Amino acid sequence: MTQYFTEEGSVQAVNDRMGPNINPRLAVVMAALVKHLHAFAKEVHLTQAEWDYGIDFLTKTGQICSAERQEFILLSDTLGFSMLVDAINNRRPEGATENTVFGPFHVDGVPVREMGANISLDGKGESCLFEGRVVDLAGNPIAGARVDVWSDNADGFYDVQQPSIQPQHNNRGVFITGADGRYSFVGIKPVSYPIPDDGPVGQMLGHLGRHPYRPAHMHYLVTADGFERLVTHTFVGGDKYLESDAVFGVKTTLIAPFNRVEGGATLWHSPFDFVLTPA
Repeated sequence: MTQYFTEEGSVQAVNDRMGPNINPRLAVVMAALVKHLHAFAKEVHLTQAEWDYGIDFLTKTGQICSAERQEFILLSDTLGFSMLVDAINNRRPEGATENTVFGPFHVDGVPVREMGANISLDGKGESCLFEGRVVDLAGNPIAGARVDVWSDNADGFYDVQQPSIQPQHNNRGVFITGADGRYSFVGIKPVSYPIPDDGPVGQMLGHLGRHPYRPAHMHYLVTADGFERLVTHTFVGGDKYLESDAVFGVKTTLIAPFNRVEGGATLWHSPFDFVLTPA
């Protein structure tokens, strides 16, 4: 029997239109999406003007997207959705290093550098020695782990944001651990910075009384044969944005020590071990 559309039966009317031979996973996802989307509109008694405003917001979000900028990912990040999807897909046992958002500024093809090398190529910022070990859940060192690192510069920009100002691969490097599982490199103590806020997402944050800043952090992508891929940050303890990260990426276990060094080769020292989970 045909199910005509009514306010009360809206979900069934839409979901009953799905064909019998579609992808089973697609059927599950779309049925749930329709169910919750319709429930949202009913719960808030969405007005036509509000819906029109929402359509305009999504249209402008798409229009500002480009090869260099993905405003929809920014929207997902600032609504905590990116972190939720990341958490669902990266549940790890106690003791393993936690994941966080990948971010939009990773670059492929960064050269492998000699252990201990300085990745700060523009000479700006306060120097910092980053070092530690890559180990398994039992604390055994992992040889051959690939530690891919990147951060902003002292002005709060990544090299890909300033291709005509910063040297290529500034504050980036790849390091391969030896038998002791150790990694080390010299970079800078990262600084906090705002996400791009000159578009629809920035306007949304303003209307919500939220700031666009991320706390200072160093990015890590750690991979090794036989282990799960780790995408994470280490955050600078004491940063004023730790408890209000615009993209909700901070986890207590990822707040790293940044110790001031007196009379050393660098101004700061940040030790941190990465514990990988078997694949």
